[in-house]
Amino acid sequence: MPRLGLRARLFLSHMVVMIVGLSTLLAVGKFYSPWLFVLHLEKLQVGGLGNLRYVRRQLVDGFDSAWSRGAFWAMIVSGTTAGGLSYLVSKRIVEPLIQMERVTRRLSSGNLEEWLPANEIPELDRLAGSFNRMAEDLQGVEQRRRDLVGDLTHELRTPLTVLQGYLEGLADGTIDPSHHIYQRLAQETGRLSRLVNDLQELSQAEAGYLSIAAKPFKLRPLLVALVQRFSDQLLEGETVLRLNCPPDLPLALADPERVEQVLINLIGNALRYTPEGSVTLRAWQHANQIWVAVVDTGRGISQEDLPHVFERFWRADRSRTRTSGGTGIGLAISRRLVELQNGTIVAESELGRGSTFRFSLPIA
Repeated sequence: MPRLGLRARLFLSHMVVMIVGLSTLLAVGKFYSPWLFVLHLEKLQVGGLGNLRYVRRQLVDGFDSAWSRGAFWAMIVSGTTAGGLSYLVSKRIVEPLIQMERVTRRLSSGNLEEWLPANEIPELDRLAGSFNRMAEDLQGVEQRRRDLVGDLTHELRTPLTVLQGYLEGLADGTIDPSHHIYQRLAQETGRLSRLVNDLQELSQAEAGYLSIAAKPFKLRPLLVALVQRFSDQLLEGETVLRLNCPPDLPLALADPERVEQVLINLIGNALRYTPEGSVTLRAWQHANQIWVAVVDTGRGISQEDLPHVFERFWRADRSRTRTSGGTGIGLAISRRLVELQNGTIVAESELGRGSTFRFSLPIA
């Protein structure tokens, strides 16, 4: 037996309600109204109208006949009106759903430009709004997927071309083997290895497969070590790296290696986009959380780009080179690592005045 659609169900439900109402009306009119009429005639007869007993039967039959004819036409008119209204209401409700089904099919076939118009029914209008937001999100995902292919192609092409050129030169003897050549080959293979590792780690983080070994540990020694490590890499007169952390900071309940990974990424980004100025690593306690912030005085991020900084493979400057930035995998990994440790990461920035990336960790 075929299943009834929503339009048929709505129409049948209205028809059932109408039939029940009309049946009740007919039953009351058929059995209760004549009894009331007879009772009224008996009262008139007791009151002195004795001749009524001769015509009472004719009056009751006439009343019953008139009632039957009136009820029949009332049923015809009301049934037709109710059926027509039920059909119109059902059609009005179902048509947007049918349209949504058509749009969904086109959307599933790859046509991401389909949108649903607004509807005067509030519930259907909210549903259309949710559907349009989903379509917009899918457009963004598809665009980021295309960007990912372009970014990976760009990131992979250069080291592969360098490796191929040097290896072919070494093979045919046009390039003499030297320490510089081997160092360059190792550098390019290391870049490829880091890219592959980042992609694998992002995939594991998104799937929830990354292991987090949370334990109480002192955060300040880690911050001091990181500041020292990055300061040793800075040339004289370049960006200044500072630490602002109280000595009595409570123990953090997190994975030290994952926290270090997040901080390395944030500090590296801050130094990359702060050619002159300062980068400050701050830590403080607020309520039952420890907050860590990387504050720089560099280029900053525009307000329209700021909401996208943690998205996968997103980048604001489409023309930047490989030396000025990667594919945006690092910040996406950092956000997921912080979330896996029950923390929150936030970005604040102003174009031309610097950026602040801060994240929280629970206190042990």
